[in-house]
Amino acid sequence: MTLNPNPELGMRAAAPRLIYRKPDVLLDRSTHYCPGCGHGIVHRLLAEVMTELDLPAHTIAVAPVGCAVFAYDYLNVDFVEAPHGRAPAVATGIRRVRPEAFVLTYQGDGDLAAIGTAEIVHAAARGERITAIFVNNGIYGMTGGQMAPTTLLGQRTTSSPLGRDAALMGFPIRITEMLAQLPGVTYAARGSIADASLIGKLKAMIKRACLVQIEGGGFSIVEALSNCPIGWEMTPQQSLEHLKGPVVEAYPLGVIVDRWVVSQPAGAGSAGDAGSAGDAGSAGAGSTAGAGAAGAGSAVSQPAGAGPAGAGSAVSQPAGAGSAGDAGPAGAGSTGGAGSVGAGSADGEAPAPGAGAGPEA
Repeated sequence: MTLNPNPELGMRAAAPRLIYRKPDVLLDRSTHYCPGCGHGIVHRLLAEVMTELDLPAHTIAVAPVGCAVFAYDYLNVDFVEAPHGRAPAVATGIRRVRPEAFVLTYQGDGDLAAIGTAEIVHAAARGERITAIFVNNGIYGMTGGQMAPTTLLGQRTTSSPLGRDAALMGFPIRITEMLAQLPGVTYAARGSIADASLIGKLKAMIKRACLVQIEGGGFSIVEALSNCPIGWEMTPQQSLEHLKGPVVEAYPLGVIVDRWVVSQPAGAGSAGDAGSAGDAGSAGAGSTAGAGAAGAGSAVSQPAGAGPAGAGSAVSQPAGAGSAGDAGPAGAGSTGGAGSVGAGSADGEAPAPGAGAGPEA
């Protein structure tokens, strides 16, 4: 509160302005995470989104094994702990017996992309109405820093001390792009915690994924690229720079697929409409990556027979639109192509060059 130094002027003291308030669902306790770890940022974003959408009282979350398991120590919602990798299977059971609940999984890359590959693939293929928060730091952090499916080529870990060799250990897996190809996946996006701007965009992606479930959509997933300073043998600042450089080059940021129309304000562009604010699609072609902001054309509106009922397939596009995996020309909506300036990402902004890409960067 700022007081007027000269009361004779008759000016009243300015009212206090609230800059930030910690969400009640975020428990007030000391962190156990390593210095510089990104999990705490993702916890905060999730707590903010759940509070804004009035979800805490209706949420049943599933915690896996690994660093991500301790989410239940910080988020004041009902949690069920699952065996390693089985969070989507447990969440499926919860969804079937509690159809009114908001069901969430919070998983790391070792849990979701390695030990739980079968579970996440089949939950996505079934279009289970659950929301998966996938924290990808490219390493098995809790168990000693071993190589994960998402470890970068050349990256040294305790199980790849000379660096990941593709000929011996295979290539990193873009699991979110793999899942996005399944018709049961309504929304898939990848964000990052590398800086304040990217954190804001990641929050918008998480909110969009939650709204998809609330409004009756199918499976939704948000991948959050995070850092692991200890596992990467870097300082926290070095790890953030690494996250913005080589990690994003391997895992492009942006909305990968969006097959659902969340309620738009009056006057907003309808699904598939071209030319409205934020829509990068050419005439008649709704961009898959441009379905985030109000007025942006959604990829839901597709030709008859494209995708399951209520969910347009991102593969089937109108004539002249970029097909899935193709890097379309500027203005052509493409699952695989980077949107040009004006293509709406989850928060209505254009992805960075190379962002929003599908199976190919």
